[in-house]
Amino acid sequence: MESYDREARGVRLVPVLLGLTVVSGLIDAVSYLGFGHVFTANMTGNVVVLGFAAAGAPGFSVPHILTSLVAFLVGAVAGGRIAARMDTDSRRTWARVSLGAEALLVGAAALIAFVAPGDGVTTYSLIALTAFAMGMRNATVRKLKVANFTTTTVLTMTLTGLFADSAAGETSAPGALRRVSAIVAMVAGAFLGAWLTLHHGLRYPLLVAALAAGVFAVTASGRE
Repeated sequence: MESYDREARGVRLVPVLLGLTVVSGLIDAVSYLGFGHVFTANMTGNVVVLGFAAAGAPGFSVPHILTSLVAFLVGAVAGGRIAARMDTDSRRTWARVSLGAEALLVGAAALIAFVAPGDGVTTYSLIALTAFAMGMRNATVRKLKVANFTTTTVLTMTLTGLFADSAAGETSAPGALRRVSAIVAMVAGAFLGAWLTLHHGLRYPLLVAALAAGVFAVTASGRE
């Protein structure tokens, strides 16, 4: 009973993951608009724009994209290793530790953006920190195994599932609401991130993302 009560304390994982999807949209808006057309949350987009860059399309940087990809993958490895070393029976503990690490990493990126804006080294640091954090996040979400939330950074399978199930007449299933909510959350985060980046630069959207991850780290429970 004690273990159950401990897992039940805090905000359910579904709203936490929806909030993290908002943060993902925000992070990708910041990275794409502020880091030179590179994604640090959506690696599908990065693979595509890497092809654009390799073909010589203007406005894309192969080093920036590769930095993001490598940092994301290293973050995913770190997330998986941490999960393996922790007591994974407690989803609450794993979620809170991982989200706390994400808050620290994105917070460090925000601090760098405040103290050293507009520097080439700064850009690589921001890319690496945010991509590493998103890699850890994806490993976390995968380990949590919340239904219809295989990831909080890519919506291709979410959209596919939503409309494929709709064609099969299953739109009343509980997963439909979660999928629609995830799509809305991503759009909302992208809008907020784009607006803040265009009007206030990189510092404030990164700060908002770090604070949001910190709040989720403190409040997440282990229940869906």
